[in-house]
Amino acid sequence: KRRLSGTTAARRDWKAARLREVVLARTLVENGGTAGARFRLRLPAEAFQVTWESPPKGADLTEAEAVALGGPSWGSQRETGGTLIPTSDQMASSSSDTPCSCDCFVSVPPASAIPAVIFAKNSDRPRDEVQEVVFIPAGTHTPGSRLQCTYIEVEQVPKTHAVILSRPSWLWGAEMGANEHGVCIGNEAVWTKEPVGEGEALLGMDLLRLALERSSSAREALHVVTGLLEHYGQGGSCREDPTPFCYHNTFLLADRTEAWVLETAGRLWAAQRIQEGTRNISNQLSIGTDISAEHPKLRPHAQAQGWWDGQSAFDFAHTFSLTQQPVRMEAAKARFQAGRLLLQQQQGGITAEVMMGILRNKESGICMDSGGFRTTASMVSILPRDHTQPCIHFLTATPDPSRSVFKPFIFGVGAAQAPQVLSPTFGAQDPLRTLPRFQTQVDRRHTLYRGHQVALNLMESEQDKEQQLRQKQRDLEQEGLEVARKLLTAEWAPAPQELGSLFQAFVEKERQAYA
Repeated sequence: KRRLSGTTAARRDWKAARLREVVLARTLVENGGTAGARFRLRLPAEAFQVTWESPPKGADLTEAEAVALGGPSWGSQRETGGTLIPTSDQMASSSSDTPCSCDCFVSVPPASAIPAVIFAKNSDRPRDEVQEVVFIPAGTHTPGSRLQCTYIEVEQVPKTHAVILSRPSWLWGAEMGANEHGVCIGNEAVWTKEPVGEGEALLGMDLLRLALERSSSAREALHVVTGLLEHYGQGGSCREDPTPFCYHNTFLLADRTEAWVLETAGRLWAAQRIQEGTRNISNQLSIGTDISAEHPKLRPHAQAQGWWDGQSAFDFAHTFSLTQQPVRMEAAKARFQAGRLLLQQQQGGITAEVMMGILRNKESGICMDSGGFRTTASMVSILPRDHTQPCIHFLTATPDPSRSVFKPFIFGVGAAQAPQVLSPTFGAQDPLRTLPRFQTQVDRRHTLYRGHQVALNLMESEQDKEQQLRQKQRDLEQEGLEVARKLLTAEWAPAPQELGSLFQAFVEKERQAYA
């Protein structure tokens, strides 16, 4: 038992204890003035009973603090008094060890400050998971050949496009990325009324990479994802851990002219076309009645299940969202609303730098760093409508964008893998490839990740070092943004070889700064 009186000291003790059930944050604040309210939370290994006696409201957690811990906004439905026992699904979702959140954003002119689509994503994953940035050149393949993805094989296509990927280093797919034709995709975890199976199929991250390798527009990428989804399905554990953690996926797909939101429930899906303005997604279904394309069996299935009467307006999010939302999805509502507001406040003036600022916003929980998970990598892309101008993709390859550098990548003749952001490989001995999977752990940190870790430790322990390192990071990032500005205004016209090696040069500069 832990007794919380509502004092400042008690609040500090509560936070220090790092109780993993974010329901605590929710009930502590929402019911802070209810004397004797009791909640019993069954954890996998232990049970806590929390009691408080008329704590002063001023001693409670703020909404931002609770959201940062992975909790919901105060607008959520209250559970007062009585007993609240999370389901096993909720317990898995609330654990600080599980990937609980991601956020994707897009700005389509006239919302952008320049005639370009601006794409951005934060990837929030287990805090010790390493993301690498991988360049894969275009390729041709033998007809009828097979392609090994994270868990299963699929039929390979004759030709694949060059891609740049930011991915958890243990798997085949990617959290976010772009291809040589200016297509960008980010994905999010989502849970719906359709059951999530633990059987191994294609991960949402596999679908993302396959779409980038096989499409030359956002619309075509949508067709690739939905076709593969229909044929192979989605499933398998999405984290490097013996305990499976599975979910379905939503996607934000963008190119030089438009964007699409694609949301799935098992093999079913709905899509919304974005031709102007801003849009964001955050671990929840968000497509309502404005559906641009859908699975042909979507509505018949919903009607057969009794989720839709067949007469009223069909609202995909309302129809397929869980009636009792897991805590992780309640938390996503606050981030979704905060992200939408941040985009609206910058309407007409959105740039890559504005998007970077949004990804660094900690108060909203968009920049995540709490308990066992955090923002492990980030990406911002400029996709000019003028096809004579290059698309410019900024990637961190390191965690916490508020203390990382966005470095520019441009597809070109000299584009190649930057070895400093490539994780080591373990072949047949990789925990992913040995059965049963994930029984051992390996060190996947790449060179830049190691240097960045040392830098973060210095920032936290020595104030003068923190100021020096932060200034170096800011200067390097501004140098990259200035390169982008000069390219887009035709003030600089480098040789293709120089453009292709740009990312590698900036990665090396950052490595040297940490050394």
